[in-house]
Amino acid sequence: MSHHTIEVENLSFRYPDGRLALNDVSLSVAPDEKVALVGPNGSGKSTLLLHLNGVFRSPTGTIRLGGLPLDDRNLGQIRAWVGLVFQNPDDQLFSPRVYQDVAFGPLHMGLPEAEVRVRVERALAAVGMDDYAERVSFHLSVGEKKRIAIATVLSMEPKILVLDEPSAGLDPRARRHLLALLRDLKQQTMLISTHDMRLAAELCARVVVLDGGRVVAEGPTERILNDADLLERHGLEKPF
Repeated sequence: MSHHTIEVENLSFRYPDGRLALNDVSLSVAPDEKVALVGPNGSGKSTLLLHLNGVFRSPTGTIRLGGLPLDDRNLGQIRAWVGLVFQNPDDQLFSPRVYQDVAFGPLHMGLPEAEVRVRVERALAAVGMDDYAERVSFHLSVGEKKRIAIATVLSMEPKILVLDEPSAGLDPRARRHLLALLRDLKQQTMLISTHDMRLAAELCARVVVLDGGRVVAEGPTERILNDADLLERHGLEKPF
C-alpha cells in the first residue's frame, strides 16, 4: 500500500475535562489527493489533525498512515512520513536562524551534515525562500514564517502534509503565494483544515465537513461548496 494514504475509522476523543472533541470520525485520503477539512470553530478539526502524527492518542478508533497502524511500534516511522504544519508558525519556528529551523528535523533523523545541507537548500527552494537561510526567523512577516514552517516539514521529505489553517492571517498577496506553493507540491497527500472556502475551492478536489466532532458531509468540492443550506447549517459560507 502507498505510504501516501490516510485512513481514520471510528475515532473518538475526549479532553481531560470530559469534553467530547471527536465522535466516531471516519475519513480517508487517497495517495496524492488534496482534501479540505472544513467546519466551524470548535468542530474538532485541529484535534483530528493532531492525531495524525501521534501528538494526541486515543484508545477509541483506529488510524492508519501509509497502511501502518498508528501505534507505539510505528510511531517513529509515521512521524517521519507525516508533516504537520501548525496554524501559528511561531509554534514551529524556535531557532535563531532560518537554516537552523529547517535543519532541525533532518539533524534529529541522524543524517550526515552534507545531506542535511542538501535537504535544507531543497526545502527552501521549494517554498521560494532560497535566500532566507541566514535570516532571523523572528523578524519575518507572517507569510514568510508560514513558508518557512512548511520548509521545516518538507526538509523531512514527508509523504503526507497535514496543514492547520495555512492561510489564516495572510494578506491577499501572501495568500496567493501560499496557494501557488501548495498547488505546486505534487509529491504529497494533503489534508488541509481551513475556514478559507476559496482556498478549498481552488486547491482541493474533495471536502469533508466536520461539526460537533462528527463528519456531517463529504464529497466533491463543487457539490459541497455549492450547497448553501448545508454550509449555513454548519457555520460556513459559499466562497463566491
